[in-house]
Amino acid sequence: MSTVLVVEDDPTILETVAYNLSRDGHSVLTAADGVVGLELARAEHPDLVLLDIMLPGMSGLDVCRILRQEQSVPILMLTARDAEADKIQGLGLGADDYITKPFSMRELRARVTSALRRDQLSREAGAEQRVEGDTLEGGGILIDLIAHEVTVRGEPVTLRPREFELLEYLMRHPGQALSREMILESVWGYSYGGETRTVDVHVRWVREKVEVDPAQPEHIQTVRSVGYKFVA
Repeated sequence: MSTVLVVEDDPTILETVAYNLSRDGHSVLTAADGVVGLELARAEHPDLVLLDIMLPGMSGLDVCRILRQEQSVPILMLTARDAEADKIQGLGLGADDYITKPFSMRELRARVTSALRRDQLSREAGAEQRVEGDTLEGGGILIDLIAHEVTVRGEPVTLRPREFELLEYLMRHPGQALSREMILESVWGYSYGGETRTVDVHVRWVREKVEVDPAQPEHIQTVRSVGYKFVA
């Protein structure tokens, strides 16, 4: 049984989401403001957090930023805003996904299931990698899969968990043109239903950390009308 923390100040949405997730077999914790939500996350260490952006006490963005510094728990942002800047800000603070209100319970439940499955597979893969001692290297970029560290031309760089997984996926398929949909399925664990902009945003962030000139990338190259490929 997975534990899901839902932080939402709308009582109707909070009750409906909690009810549906409970029916799916999850243990559900609830909070109606950001401060209580952060305290619950710290105390209970849930397997996933559903986090509204607009919250009393402390905004969901602030909760996300603090929580991401302390835990690797998957975070799905709930927002009534449809502006791209708000979505990018949430992803930039470490959120794994966002769901724009109004949303269907079917979609939310599917997103939760996929995020939990992806997190479990990532943990299992990490355990296997620790045993095998794998590394990936190319173009002056070295990924240590045991220590979960990246060095670029001999200098350590810090990647967020999703950025690390994206770079790892690209480097595991050198020279192969990978569509945005393939990347979403493999790195995020499911399709965003057309929200391929998420891939573009994360690729830009990774380029800023590993390329000599992010505006003219040598290693993470754009494949026109397709997606991206890694070139050593």
